Amino acid sequence: MSNYVKGVVDKYVLPELLDYTEKNTVFDPLCNHMDNWATRNGFSLTSKKLSGSRAKGTAITLSSDLDIFISLSSSTTAPLSAIYNALYDYICSQKIQCKKQNVSIGVVYNNKSVDLVPGKRQHQHGDDHSLWKNRKNTWTQTNITTHINTVRNSNRTVEIMATKIWRKQHALDFPSLFLELAVLEASKYRTYHDYDNNFWEVLGWLSSNIMTVRIIDPANSNNIISDDITNTEKNAIANKARESRQKKNWNEVIW
Repeated sequence: MSNYVKGVVDKYVLPELLDYTEKNTVFDPLCNHMDNWATRNGFSLTSKKLSGSRAKGTAITLSSDLDIFISLSSSTTAPLSAIYNALYDYICSQKIQCKKQNVSIGVVYNNKSVDLVPGKRQHQHGDDHSLWKNRKNTWTQTNITTHINTVRNSNRTVEIMATKIWRKQHALDFPSLFLELAVLEASKYRTYHDYDNNFWEVLGWLSSNIMTVRIIDPANSNNIISDDITNTEKNAIANKARESRQKKNWNEVIW
């Protein structure tokens, strides 16, 4: 059994735990900013925690962003759009480089890219949250803990990281949650640990299915993750997957 794909993943994989520099010069200072933001706006802050690829065990050095999920109490009365915009305004006021994204505010802090994701708990108990979707000017319900556990417990983290490496090396716009769930769907009936063949099948699945598949949020059946990118972006993924499958050597696909 060939191990080329696993070798490439091992070259780029990041540890799940933050190192001393990341924690003390990025994560902790930004968490302090979140405390100040919440206090200034009268928001009740429940928690600030790592989410995204570091929490899921799928982080790679090629896209080493941090994701911080900011949970506000269900007693928070401000509309979701106001919460989202207040976070953006606060970050701007602190002279931190930032931009509005879909459900996050993207910042650059001490040369590290970080996505700040504000959410409001739907109930006093449980981890369901409401998030503002800036691109569509609406809100959605989701559960970050469900996302983390779905990926961490899938036994497909190598295939997911390989696909993230492929995405980055071929400059594709492929949102991480969509990518992760697509890999899980493509790998549903595959043998575990057969990484080269599994990743090859993921590319085949993307070339054939990405344009039409409906990928549903495992935390909310009404949230269609595959609707978050355009057909143009999906077509670019399909074409690149098809092109990659025509290569004769692995090092022309991912390297």
